[in-house]
Amino acid sequence: MTALANEKATADEKAVVDAPTVPRRWLGLFAILTATLMNLLDASIVNVALPVIRTDLGGSYATLQWIAASYTLVLAMGLLTGGRLGDMYGRYRMLMYGLAGFLAASVLCGIAWSPGSLVTGRVLQALFAALMVPQCFGLIRDLFPGEEQAKAWGVFGPSIGLASILGPVMAGLLIKADLFGSGWRMIFLINLVLGAFTLVAGRRSLPRAGGDRTGGLDLVGTGLAGLAMALLVYPLIQGREHGWPAWTFLMLAASVVVFVVFAWQQVHRKAAGAAPLIELSVFARRSYTSGVLFVIVFLGALMGFSLAVGLMLQLGLHYSPIGASLAMAPWAIGAFAGSAVGAMAPQLGRKSLHIGLTIMAVGTVGLLLVFDTSGIGLGSWNLLVPLLICGIGMGMIFVPMYDIIMGEIQDHEVGTAAGALESFQQLGAALGVAALGTVFFDRFTDPARDLTALKQGALAAAEQVTLISLGLFALAFLVGFLLPRKARQSH
Repeated sequence: MTALANEKATADEKAVVDAPTVPRRWLGLFAILTATLMNLLDASIVNVALPVIRTDLGGSYATLQWIAASYTLVLAMGLLTGGRLGDMYGRYRMLMYGLAGFLAASVLCGIAWSPGSLVTGRVLQALFAALMVPQCFGLIRDLFPGEEQAKAWGVFGPSIGLASILGPVMAGLLIKADLFGSGWRMIFLINLVLGAFTLVAGRRSLPRAGGDRTGGLDLVGTGLAGLAMALLVYPLIQGREHGWPAWTFLMLAASVVVFVVFAWQQVHRKAAGAAPLIELSVFARRSYTSGVLFVIVFLGALMGFSLAVGLMLQLGLHYSPIGASLAMAPWAIGAFAGSAVGAMAPQLGRKSLHIGLTIMAVGTVGLLLVFDTSGIGLGSWNLLVPLLICGIGMGMIFVPMYDIIMGEIQDHEVGTAAGALESFQQLGAALGVAALGTVFFDRFTDPARDLTALKQGALAAAEQVTLISLGLFALAFLVGFLLPRKARQSH
């Protein structure tokens, strides 16, 4: 992921090797890093807290899916425009506006009085995160010109990789600590502490370059892309509760139509001389289009799989949030180890994706065997080895994945290709929560039944999702053969 960020930051201009040193650049780097960490944590930190939130606020099982999926879905919509706003009005200004709005939305999440108010807060968080996050890569380029960028990415890359897998563990710890009697609300209110540092450090250290407003902002394209994504995700979450009426399938079909209209609008916008939201020429490359499919399938399976395991532990086996976090900790430990292996073997190229997926498949099969043999007596020790193996495979995939997908992208296409890839990443995560979350709750035993039946229902639901995830990992394995053999090198 580090090299992809580096390519994004240098898409429009090359670094100057003998550029002057920027004062307080390391303070600025940690301000940027903290802003990025908040986004990564909030994308995953709610997964462990969902059952506790439902106990406190009420709501349906679909509401739980919306609390998790609304953030990634809206972030996918907003990322396409957030980077463009930074180019037009200045990265520093947009980072600070985005951060201020993100903190205000975090307060709304922390004081939420109903499921609807929490989902609203999550949507607002994602909107401001989409304004804040795209500015980070460009600001790092401005802080560390020339060869010094390697030092910055050496700190930044591993940090964001670790943050992306520690969200559930951190959630369990914060809920267990129950600071000031806040319970689950602290998983959002902790952003005030992190954000305060970013605001103060950012004001003291980040460069304030102006923007270029030529080319305009594609509001029509943004609206079409957002509508298409919403039409795709909404029926997947709400359809089960309504018994899959005809309108759910009509919405799914309409999403395809709107995606086509969006593509048509982008082509005509470019022909008219205006800047398109996405440079569609990158999709003419089979390797990149296959990479988009790989990201959607892989991340969808991964997010749905992790959500199902966490829900099984709490809703079915009655683990506490901290208990569920500790039970899933081997996954995070394995991912950290796997990412180190992936980083040390860049010469493997796409082979590392196939090796990682094979390892994940072994861990997934091990998990299925544990479900079958342990039954309702399942404990955290039974999960340790399979989750550790899954984590190792996942870590090996995450490090080189984005750079391999970008392997055949030309220099002038890097910016739009990377931005679109990030949006598809978030869309894949939202689809995973929506689709596999629906599968889980469709198989989950009615909680009004006895405790044994409840555990059996949770295990059956988790087993079903795990089996589907295994199939999706196999599909990703096949798609991987269409990707470039080697990762893209930074220029």
